[in-house]
Amino acid sequence: MEDKQLFCEKNGKLNYGHTMLVGFGFMAVQIAWIIYNAYVPLILKENSTIANLAWSSTAVGIIMVIDNVFGVIFQPLFGRISDRTHTRFGKRTPYLMVGIPLCALLFLFIPRIEMLGILMIDVIVFNFIMSIWRSPVVAMMPDATPSALRGEGNAVINIMGGIGVVLGTVAGKIVGFIIPGATEAQIRHNVFLLGSVVMIICLLVVVFLVREGDNRITKAESLAIEAEYKKEKSKKDKKEGKVSMKEMGLSKGEKASLIFMLIALFFNSNATDSIQTYFTTFAKYELDFTESNASLIITLFAAATVVGAIPAGKLGQKYGRKKTIMFGWIGVLSLFTLYALTKWFWLLYVAIIVGGILIAFVTINTLPLVLEIGGPERVGTFTGYYYTATFSASIVGPVVVGSMFDLTAKFSADGQINYWSLFIFCPICFALALLCMSRVKHGETNTVSAEQIKEAREQDD
Repeated sequence: MEDKQLFCEKNGKLNYGHTMLVGFGFMAVQIAWIIYNAYVPLILKENSTIANLAWSSTAVGIIMVIDNVFGVIFQPLFGRISDRTHTRFGKRTPYLMVGIPLCALLFLFIPRIEMLGILMIDVIVFNFIMSIWRSPVVAMMPDATPSALRGEGNAVINIMGGIGVVLGTVAGKIVGFIIPGATEAQIRHNVFLLGSVVMIICLLVVVFLVREGDNRITKAESLAIEAEYKKEKSKKDKKEGKVSMKEMGLSKGEKASLIFMLIALFFNSNATDSIQTYFTTFAKYELDFTESNASLIITLFAAATVVGAIPAGKLGQKYGRKKTIMFGWIGVLSLFTLYALTKWFWLLYVAIIVGGILIAFVTINTLPLVLEIGGPERVGTFTGYYYTATFSASIVGPVVVGSMFDLTAKFSADGQINYWSLFIFCPICFALALLCMSRVKHGETNTVSAEQIKEAREQDD
């Protein structure tokens, strides 16, 4: 069984064609989330029931964090369940076969539902089902790829995901080209239709061209696998050491560095997630952008972080992680503050693109720094600390920003929301992150291997 060639392998090398086919599953995930995050805040804001609420923007923020809450709770759960799934279609594909069609149908109706109660049912069920098949689809590549080739395979999967991001970003432009003279409402409806169609196409590619294969087992084999799983889990728990920070043997200084680093990450994620959640709303109501143009611009932010990833790693190695991280925050803080003060139109593009590159200086170097504080024996535990800080911000940030928008309306003379406050909130978060980072004194050593850091990042991907 060990000698059997895996689907994404060919003569000991990565089979790029097959890996791209597997990546269609991740493409379906990405196009759905790009369209969802770009348009759903606007749909909710324009809903008559929410618009009449005293704290309407807070309500939008609460609804927009449902996906993050479900992701934290259900994605790991269904990832583990799929590990122990045995069907004639394999262990991951069944989740896609059920999940993607249901999500595509629910997705299609999001911009078409006017009654808030029904819209909320649609959004909640959509987010729940997405969290069911997200982990199985991500696990398909590692299942079909030898361990030594998974880093290379992950790059191909991310490229396929990137294609999904691009399709989601330009969906409005595509619809506008196909339907000349379409109203914004028509474009919005058809953007979700396009997203649903692409999701179904991605599913068909995975089901008919990847074909996991029958992995059904006998009852005796099932019991043996369960016993082995419990044994390995027990070993892992002992190795990772589910112990308190006090029992880890960290010095007082290391504990302080870890705490300040995690708080800095929390503030950083508050800023970046809020920009990605609310930028389309800001651009539409303050800059008079069309929804499709606003979606296109914010995707430049995400694309810029990818461009900045390689130089960020090299600068971290040459000048130190802490200096590189602080340079990134100082730069993006300066750009966002200058844009908020001047409101120069051309500076928006500089702030978004250069700011995205500078944020890469932060994100590429913070995980290795946190892992170094814990040491190579505690990579799993400290990866958990890292993502707890960032996911917490993903849940808290949109709600805080929504509440801030509502407060600006209450204190304004005309009762209108000042969406420019987004570019005040984000610099404040970056400044607080920078302040916390100044207190971090550890994490510059290189005891954690590049392979361990890559594995931690792949778990997040």
